[in-house]
Amino acid sequence: MSIPLRLIFVLSGACVLASEPNAQAGPPPVRWRHLSSKSGILVPPGPKEQTLCLAADIDRDGVNDFVIGCRQSAPALVWYKKKGPGWEKYLIEGEFLTLEAGGAACDIDGDGDLDILAGGDWQSNRVYWWENPYPRYDPRKPWKRYPVKDGGANQHHDQIFGDFDGDGKPEIIFWNQGAQKLFRARIPKDPRSGPWPYTEIFSGPGEGLAQGDIDGDGKIELLAGGRWFKYRGDDEFAPYVIDPAQTHPRMAVGDINGDGRLEVVMVPGDTVGRLKWYECRGSPEKAESWIAHDLLDADVVHGHSLAVADLNGDRKPDIFCGEMRQWTEKDDNSGARMWLFLGDGKGGFTKTVIATGDGVHEARIADLTGDGRPDIIAKPYSWDTPSIDIWLNEGAEK
Repeated sequence: MSIPLRLIFVLSGACVLASEPNAQAGPPPVRWRHLSSKSGILVPPGPKEQTLCLAADIDRDGVNDFVIGCRQSAPALVWYKKKGPGWEKYLIEGEFLTLEAGGAACDIDGDGDLDILAGGDWQSNRVYWWENPYPRYDPRKPWKRYPVKDGGANQHHDQIFGDFDGDGKPEIIFWNQGAQKLFRARIPKDPRSGPWPYTEIFSGPGEGLAQGDIDGDGKIELLAGGRWFKYRGDDEFAPYVIDPAQTHPRMAVGDINGDGRLEVVMVPGDTVGRLKWYECRGSPEKAESWIAHDLLDADVVHGHSLAVADLNGDRKPDIFCGEMRQWTEKDDNSGARMWLFLGDGKGGFTKTVIATGDGVHEARIADLTGDGRPDIIAKPYSWDTPSIDIWLNEGAEK
């Protein structure tokens, strides 16, 4: 079950996308307008370490809202609703929780609106979900919180909802880095009744989650930690390696080369490494069938933001990637870059640079304004926080 992404933000000036010298020969670059909470229209949450970023239509008004999660101090989780020229902040979790990066949105209780799920970081062994109080929203009143996992090992970086067993119902997949395991939980008939039963589906270190029909059988498969997983029944998922070197990547999928099959894009999220897309020439169950293509011919530094989407409106998948700027106490990567690789639908790309020096973490692609053009919602992890930014897509250059 994929969740639609959308978002919002505040105008702070125009920014036209800079492109490589040879970009004129490729697709036209996208025009961007940079919007930032620094203008004061949008009030970011207070904690310095901003870990979680989601986008979804929380209030069912047809315009996507966005969610920001934090640690170090309260509030732990807030969401933003478009109001006039700006955005109004609403509480989801008013207490202090040490939330990790990741999070997911799904109609957990079956009442027609999207609820929020998130996990604790290295200090916590818990995963929670929050019940959407639609249509009764109060900016100062938090949502009701319920346990999904309450015990075991700590740290839960990345969660995803999807119908991986083909029963027509979404289930949750979540990493538990402290246990070095990947777990699956079906949503109980009464999700408010207490911690949910969950089952181990993979043992090993990892991060990153995505989903798509990898083997072309019409069913959705799970992607995690540089692998894809085939559901075999009886709670068994068979893992197949795409790239053994990519154990903690950001992951995304799309038909990049127009062959009718899904290709996979990966980049290391918390280290230095290559941004690559992988096409399958043969059986996807064989690692040697996956052919890697380097998009940059250079390393990416903590590329913790990755997505595949058509951003210039030519109906061909493009690839977005953004680097973090800070993850320690110093300014680790002052030249942090955000790229958009404009695809030609045949596996070729024109590299363009959206911004340099901003540094993003868990950025999402979404239509923020309802104009049909995907925008970028972003926040840093700890650099120059608290802050929130978007890059508003103003269409391809004519």
